[in-house]
Amino acid sequence: MRMIAVIPARYEAQRFPGKLMADLAGKTVLQRTYEAVKRTELFDEVWVATDSDVIASHIKTIGGQVFRSQLVHDCGTNRVAECAEQLDADVIINVQGDEPFISKQALSNLINAFNQDSEGIIDLASLMIPIDNKEDIENPNVVKVVSDNQGRALYFSRAAIPFMRAPGQAFRHVGIYAFRKAALLDFYAQAPTPLEYSEKIEAIRYLEMGKVMQMLKTDFVSVSIDTPEDLVKATALLC
Repeated sequence: MRMIAVIPARYEAQRFPGKLMADLAGKTVLQRTYEAVKRTELFDEVWVATDSDVIASHIKTIGGQVFRSQLVHDCGTNRVAECAEQLDADVIINVQGDEPFISKQALSNLINAFNQDSEGIIDLASLMIPIDNKEDIENPNVVKVVSDNQGRALYFSRAAIPFMRAPGQAFRHVGIYAFRKAALLDFYAQAPTPLEYSEKIEAIRYLEMGKVMQMLKTDFVSVSIDTPEDLVKATALLC
């Protein structure tokens, strides 16, 4: 199977404009993410999909492959899908541009989910990590996921799910995805769905479309960069 990683890279991030081009210990945040994905040696190709001439020029300068989006998208997944239309791939892995500490093991687990799916049942796969504190369970900025006994996603919510009437385990969604190309293009062709619109969670669109999403437990704790303060913390990890 041909596995291709696509890194969506929007320049005008709402909370931290230009963050992907910010300096992180001598390299840009995006360059560190791109190089981290390349170092895994898991992929046939690694692409950056962007709406920015500045980012496109930067990636070309460091020898990377870049897709310059010509459309306006309301989410990164659509930008990945626009790029995927041009690619010869079986599975597309979406890695956010502000993940310079991305885990090889986490990406490998996503790929293995498809390699082991001999019947082709899974449409996409993603990651989840146990939540061990009440604050995260009740925090609407932390997306929770519940799955069935085969690990397939049943629902995502900003609310506290499942409701803990008895002791149990809640899981946080880690927003790194692997898609069969056909499933990704189906998402691209489908308008936002009612529950997705209500919760503002893209993953729900797949469930409302009837897609099978395999959730994989991980101990990978994402160190994404959403604010200038996050950048300071990330720099400290590298120095």
